[in-house]
Amino acid sequence: MTQQHNTPDGLVIVDKPSGFTSHDVVAKMRGIAKTRRVGHAGTLDPMATGVLVLGVEKATKLLGHLALTEKEYVGTVRLGQNTVTDDAEGEVTSSTDASDVTREAIDAGIAKLTGDILQVPSKVSAIKIDGVRSYKRAREGEDFEIPARPVTVSSFTAYDVRDALAEDGTPVLDLLVSVVCSSGTYIRALARDLGADLGVGGHLTALRRTRVGPYKLESARTLDQLQEELTVMPIAEAAAAAFPRWDVDAKRARLLTNGVRLEMPDEYTGVGPVAVFAPAGRLLALVEELKGKAKSLAVFG
Repeated sequence: MTQQHNTPDGLVIVDKPSGFTSHDVVAKMRGIAKTRRVGHAGTLDPMATGVLVLGVEKATKLLGHLALTEKEYVGTVRLGQNTVTDDAEGEVTSSTDASDVTREAIDAGIAKLTGDILQVPSKVSAIKIDGVRSYKRAREGEDFEIPARPVTVSSFTAYDVRDALAEDGTPVLDLLVSVVCSSGTYIRALARDLGADLGVGGHLTALRRTRVGPYKLESARTLDQLQEELTVMPIAEAAAAAFPRWDVDAKRARLLTNGVRLEMPDEYTGVGPVAVFAPAGRLLALVEELKGKAKSLAVFG
């Protein structure tokens, strides 16, 4: 990571505070980085904290491809209460004594929600239904269904179970959980579905994202720290961390920047986006193999 004071092309890994939307963080970063060209790779709910990947200047072209990578979270699931939003932001809609739920039942419920599953996102999510955001329809009191979507939960573990009392006095259980999952997985939907499976209801009370693809919490900075010193991961370093690397010679680099579709080595067949580097480590482009040739996804020059 390098500290720079002009606005370099690169990624900023933010440790998002609770209460901020991802858009709030982007707006704040535009002020800090003194540029309009700031975007984010995948949103994080206002209640949640942790890793939010921002792109500055040319690195905004990487974001759509980074948004698709695996993510890792730690959080708290409360068994015994349902809420409107499936998290602590929404009002409680039901309370059930969860004190008799056994550890074995919890682990069995979690096992059902691990692997390749079909998940119905929360109604207050940002998913579009017929062009309208789901949360907007929910706010307006519409009755609607969200189709289930395939997601992959590589790992879902409850590493602690604690007895607790809800504000209304109901005995509940708080599970400290860790989750590794594909992009598009809703952790609050996992909490809701686990509670439903156990017959007591459930919602998410805390969530912290600890990793997005190769970018981890250790390299994240708070907004206050970034205000003090803008820490940017140079675009070449960011791309090399996230995508397979293909180094080309000066002649191929010139052909590629002139729009020629280069033949790609077999090792890059079917691997998704590949970062192409010119001599001296300059990032040229993100490409994808198509019929043995390099199809440009984003060109950086």
